[in-house]
Amino acid sequence: MRVATDIGGTFTDLVYLDENTGRVGVTKTDTTPPEFEQGVINAIKKAGLTETEINFFVHGTTVIINALTERKGAKTGLITTKGFRDVLELGRSNRADIYNVYYKKPVPFVPRYLRLEVEERVNYKGEVLVPLNEEDVRRCIAQFKKEGVEAIGICFLHSYANPEHERRCAEIIRREWPEVYITVSHEITKEWREYERTSTAVLNSYVQPVAARYIDSLDRELNKLKVSNRRYIMQSNGGTTTFARAKKAPINMVESGPVAGVFGAAVLGKMVGEKNIIALDIGGTTAKCSLIENGEMKVTTDYKIEWSRESAGYPIKVPVVDIIEIGAGGGSIAWIDEAGSLHVGPQSAGALPGPVAYGRGGTEPTVTDANLIAGRINPEYFLGGEIKVDLAGAREAMAKIAAPFKLTVEEAALGVIRLANANMINALKLISVRRGYDPRDFTLVAFGGGGSMHAAALARELKIKKVLIPVATSVFSAWGMLMTDLRYDLIQTTIRRTNDIDPAELQAIWDSLEKEAFRYFQQENMEASDLVFSRFVDMRYLGQEHTVKVPVPGGRLDAAAIKEIEERFHALHEQHYTFRLEDSQMEFVNFHLTTFGRVKKPELARLQTGSADASRALKGHRPVHFDAEGWQESAIYERSLLGAGAVITGPAVVEEPASSTLVFPGQKLTVDPYGNLIIETEV
Repeated sequence: MRVATDIGGTFTDLVYLDENTGRVGVTKTDTTPPEFEQGVINAIKKAGLTETEINFFVHGTTVIINALTERKGAKTGLITTKGFRDVLELGRSNRADIYNVYYKKPVPFVPRYLRLEVEERVNYKGEVLVPLNEEDVRRCIAQFKKEGVEAIGICFLHSYANPEHERRCAEIIRREWPEVYITVSHEITKEWREYERTSTAVLNSYVQPVAARYIDSLDRELNKLKVSNRRYIMQSNGGTTTFARAKKAPINMVESGPVAGVFGAAVLGKMVGEKNIIALDIGGTTAKCSLIENGEMKVTTDYKIEWSRESAGYPIKVPVVDIIEIGAGGGSIAWIDEAGSLHVGPQSAGALPGPVAYGRGGTEPTVTDANLIAGRINPEYFLGGEIKVDLAGAREAMAKIAAPFKLTVEEAALGVIRLANANMINALKLISVRRGYDPRDFTLVAFGGGGSMHAAALARELKIKKVLIPVATSVFSAWGMLMTDLRYDLIQTTIRRTNDIDPAELQAIWDSLEKEAFRYFQQENMEASDLVFSRFVDMRYLGQEHTVKVPVPGGRLDAAAIKEIEERFHALHEQHYTFRLEDSQMEFVNFHLTTFGRVKKPELARLQTGSADASRALKGHRPVHFDAEGWQESAIYERSLLGAGAVITGPAVVEEPASSTLVFPGQKLTVDPYGNLIIETEV
């Protein structure tokens, strides 16, 4: 069995896949903060998996992002180049909304008294101008010990070009203070921009002790169950890494869970012949979306946490799948502000107490409560009947929203659903229309506990012709982890004009990166034949500040290849920004090598059960509110009884234990050979 577990804000999901038969099994348990590993163990036990069955284990976790957002990391110090201790506080002058009077500069994770300087200096070419003063390093160690620091970030100016001083500084600290956690910036990123590199090094150090404790605890619990030593953790770049490496660079797990769903959508798209996809993951706390073009996920190193109109957030300069995330999940709370306007999220009821309908002490109305009131959730079949929902309590809570607007409870619930949908549509536009893509050219793959419930309405609004609801939709992010490979990203800043660089020099850069990647995977006992390289380069027109990521042809590079890269850059720049500068000189800025260590993956099994006659899966009828179409007497189907080729026309609801799929009037649902639900809309 291949087993994947994903810790969400509300539930911990588990998916297991039989490598021999392709059979998929799923289970969900409550997330168990602060001992998150217990939720994983509970899920394994609930699934009834025996110790001899699990030969591959992969895990996605929210522990890192939680530690950052809740400020529950370690007391961290920073050692940096003399004269640059305040880089972390100065940051950038960019604002998300330049006229927002509520804007506040982010407060650094490391206070000024713990940001210490040492004498050293390297220029942008990597030349040493001032040697490292080792006595300064020892004074920093003494000061940090006195202050009770638990972790240290080291970030020197231009260390991406020459890391010699950073290495020596780390050697001294490890020799004189071996128990302290250390992050050396060039080991995390070799991409330029001193503020972003410093922020990344600091945040990695801040979460290192938390990550180490969590991973060690999970490791111990898995040892007790005698789970296979083939254990991996999902990274933010869409690949996996070992437990040991995850402890060293935990910042790479900041979006560990969400990106697995995006990767799963890309894999599923290739299986069913859909290469252009918008992935939508609606969970209990947030809604996340990402765009996949021609089967490839978009990866960025311009990721920020806590970015909003009022805050510039905190940059993390590591490869992260490009995701737009908003606080609009099933547990998102509906509330009215002082001016009398209705809002949904970003506050969430979480796992405990959860939505009012859970009957666990929640008092504030949520999106889940609204969907229950609108008839979209079966009160007798929530989580397969494990949770007996409190419809009366949900209605009472929603009355808080209804009363100020003089609406019925049903009208208030519909208003909450519409506002949640509007927030999701805005996120979908940010990832598509605002990036130069037409959503009508894409298939919407919706998953998570709420994805299938909202997808049909969102597709109608954006005029997306096809929606795909995958098998095991409520735990699809965990399913995506089962399909991942080991992945290692190397990014090196080397600024050169395209008309000045010799093809041999360009090839030498890629050769150097590939050798480093090969050394990395040798430590994981991967054969060269299992490695696949993908090349990208960040480019810009001469005089520009920011770049566009351009795919680079494989094989040996010559003058013709450079011309092809230039043309690709022109085309991508025009797509993103609506213009190209044919006569302008161009620059290479960052060379980005992605290396995949291919892991054997089983084929997706075709549907063997169920009937092509949808009437055999009919459970009954109930009234469901379909927004503009109002209340409709709708056919209710059991998904597990639907076979390949079954066809359903709306209005209808297809139920499974952890999710419900809405089919609006005028829409048609078809079950494909793999058991995916395909919803098509006439537009």
